[in-house]
Amino acid sequence: MSALSPTQELPVQLSPVSRRQPSRTPYPLVSVIVPTRNEAKNLEIVLPAIAAVRPAVHEIIVVDGHSTDGSIDVALRVLPSVKAITQTRKGKGNAMACGFAAATGDVVVMFDADGSADPAEIPAFVDALIAGADFAKGSRFAPGGGSDDITLLRRSGNAGLNGVANTLFGTAYSDLCYGYNAFWADLLPVLDLPPIDAPHPRRGCCGATASRSRRCSTAAWRRRVCGSRRCRPSSGSACSARPTSGPSPTARACSVL
Repeated sequence: MSALSPTQELPVQLSPVSRRQPSRTPYPLVSVIVPTRNEAKNLEIVLPAIAAVRPAVHEIIVVDGHSTDGSIDVALRVLPSVKAITQTRKGKGNAMACGFAAATGDVVVMFDADGSADPAEIPAFVDALIAGADFAKGSRFAPGGGSDDITLLRRSGNAGLNGVANTLFGTAYSDLCYGYNAFWADLLPVLDLPPIDAPHPRRGCCGATASRSRRCSTAAWRRRVCGSRRCRPSSGSACSARPTSGPSPTARACSVL
């Protein structure tokens, strides 16, 4: 994996741009997408932690949701190599889509800016993809995962949403609500996302679920590194690839759903 690219603060490209073709190599370039909205204080901790991951990631892309606390300025100060862009509409979905459009790596990692995830787990997600998965889904409820701040109400709500989604789409997710995920960048066309320059997109799409992509659950531990109420160092966490149902004959730790 390469070092981070030079400092950039750039607008999102609203039309296809010339870029290297992503490939499925044993040594993929990793793009980390970090959506933000008024996360300046958290970025001071989160960005250096991502940059410290080894093997080094290819690029970190901060997608700002029109913050009023100077999140982009803080991001560029704390990590001059970061790519900082502003999303085109509102909402986390659009922020992620803008980040996907700007990514140039072989693997895309979705990472929240609130300090609730451990960047040290990124290599485990990448290893799951290299082992044969198309999409690695972070789970706090898979063996080896967990959360420091889950409540009974939130656990119950997550279980209810999991049940509905798994019934509708024939999947076996254990944690639908956790936003720590990774996938091969060549799958982006499968997602069939609305254009990021469309003022009011008419639809979304669950392309990765609807397609026969190989997906696996990756155990992750939610430890809030920094938040509005408390801030403390994150300790180590266990992370291992787990199958969502039965093992696939063509991919270790994955299943074709």
